[in-house]
Amino acid sequence: MRLRRTQYAVALLVGIAVALGAAHGRAKKPQAGAGPADQSAKVPVSPAAMAAYRRALAEYNAVHGPYVAAASAYWSSIAAKRKERFAKRARNESLTADDYVLTQPPLYTGPPRPVDPSRPKSEARHAPPVPVVRDFLNAAMQEYKFAPRRPRNELEFKRAYAETAAAAGLTRDQAVRVYSFEATGNGTYDVQAGLEYKKPGARAITTALGYNQLLATNSVELMAESGGKFVAILEAKAHALPEKERAALERTIAVLRKMIAFARSVPDDWGRHELLAKTRKGLAIHAMNLDLDVGPLLQTEKLLDSVVYARRKGYEGTLSASELEMMNLTGDGNGFDMVVMPSEWRGQVPTANFFQRGGYDDNPVARRNNVVATLVGATDAVMDKESVKQGAKDLAALFPN
Repeated sequence: MRLRRTQYAVALLVGIAVALGAAHGRAKKPQAGAGPADQSAKVPVSPAAMAAYRRALAEYNAVHGPYVAAASAYWSSIAAKRKERFAKRARNESLTADDYVLTQPPLYTGPPRPVDPSRPKSEARHAPPVPVVRDFLNAAMQEYKFAPRRPRNELEFKRAYAETAAAAGLTRDQAVRVYSFEATGNGTYDVQAGLEYKKPGARAITTALGYNQLLATNSVELMAESGGKFVAILEAKAHALPEKERAALERTIAVLRKMIAFARSVPDDWGRHELLAKTRKGLAIHAMNLDLDVGPLLQTEKLLDSVVYARRKGYEGTLSASELEMMNLTGDGNGFDMVVMPSEWRGQVPTANFFQRGGYDDNPVARRNNVVATLVGATDAVMDKESVKQGAKDLAALFPN
């Protein structure tokens, strides 16, 4: 079962970042003659300061406790309603607006939790840096002795992607507008989240990569679920190539088979694939997004899976780009729930219905556009704005007629 990452527009927000490991800290070396630091030792504090802290803590608990209870009840009702909606659809029963939670999540408006003045200050801890393109490439070389076939220029990759997407049945509007939304309308094939604008000091915020911003976990999962399909497409392509080019593509296919075997070494589960994606072999798989032969297949499949899901559920129309993005944003099941929602409900159904609590809390756009109609409208607005940029125009022009 595919559970896609929650990621809204790269130009607007950070989605749920992939956890790349526990935060690490380095303890300071004790000075000569000093004993080991006692991290549990209390810091000397005046009685007055401690009394003030206890009063502030009591005030905080008096407000925060009821909020926690209300929030827990709210998100439990979200989960229960979602489960029942999915069950009713499975039974081909009609839904009503009452099958959704129609109130917004409770907000905490009280004071922040006070800091215990007697608690020792721990060493500063920093999360490890997010792997970037050079890390993916290094991993591919070290683990598979493989270097992706990079395009000579951006238009070459755009042409390959446009042809692949069209052959898979995606429309120009879907491909171009989702690219505009995910990759800022001018994103390159190797654009990574956080590094879109090449500002001094910019850092990658997730492993999200390429036109449709695949996370490393997406790449591993796609390789596990659709790798056989990729191999068949590339083998057919290889048969039509001159000998030298065919031999090069066959070497790529051989590496691809090894990557598929690794991706399939665990059950088909997002959490298990996420663990693989953190390994060097997993990062090497992510490097395939940069390959002119394999990258367009990975980027296309991410969108195609949602289209196929909708068809499997009986949706006969063509998904708009914003509807496709809703499925990417919240996962196919939740996104499809929005796609088939009657328009008259969209102005009253909160977006919280389609998120897990953590994903909603981390998504400022979903919170700000807190009903379905405004979220879809905001998505369309970003697509309208970004699709007039040159990168989007180039992709549209290369899409087969």
